[in-house]
Amino acid sequence: MKASLTRQPLAISLKLLLMCLALYSFNAFGHTIEGQDASFVEAIDGPAIGPFIYLGAKHMVTGYDHLLFLLGVIFFLYRPKHVVQYVTLFALGHSITLLLGVLANLQVNAYFIDAIIGLSIVYKAFENIDGFKRLLGFQPNTKIAVFVFGLFHGLGLATKLQEFDLSDNGLVINIISFNVGVEIGQILALSAVFLILSVWRTTSSYLRHSFITNTALMTGGFLLAGFQLSAFFLQTPY
Repeated sequence: MKASLTRQPLAISLKLLLMCLALYSFNAFGHTIEGQDASFVEAIDGPAIGPFIYLGAKHMVTGYDHLLFLLGVIFFLYRPKHVVQYVTLFALGHSITLLLGVLANLQVNAYFIDAIIGLSIVYKAFENIDGFKRLLGFQPNTKIAVFVFGLFHGLGLATKLQEFDLSDNGLVINIISFNVGVEIGQILALSAVFLILSVWRTTSSYLRHSFITNTALMTGGFLLAGFQLSAFFLQTPY
């Protein structure tokens, strides 16, 4: 019995480590718009509400950096109303910069923004293990942090769309539609994550392994940030 209990944390640790390694094996941005989707976006001339909603939802569901951050946000949120509050703040933040970034043609370095997004995962996971209280003796305002990081996440989404030569015809409605799709994808993904967490919380292993889970989140965030910063400093100047 004791041997079984000893192996269980080890098995979970290995799974989390593999998850981080798998995360790191994706391409540099992990959720770029490419292939047929990219060709479609560049060929659009006029409003295309349905397709852009689909692309936005697909972009969020496959955007593992956004989802890892939100996993950290809701990890210790037990009530759906609290999840809604924090996710709404995040959605408000990334909606502002997504729309502003594309429509106002706000130019930012994609590598640098994605590095900050990686560090946002580190921040939330560190907060989840009471790192700020233990190290600095105080707890930053989580709601403000979620909103601010939402601004950076939205700017990251904007950089993906700025890679394309988008037609001005229908641009506003298409970007709004894309943002609506992002929110739909976020709701779908978080509903699944919250359901999994709710089931896990019924077991004694949840709190017992919360520290190692958030440590794995921090590891994933550092890997993402390190990869993006390396690309930022090594990029070929124009």
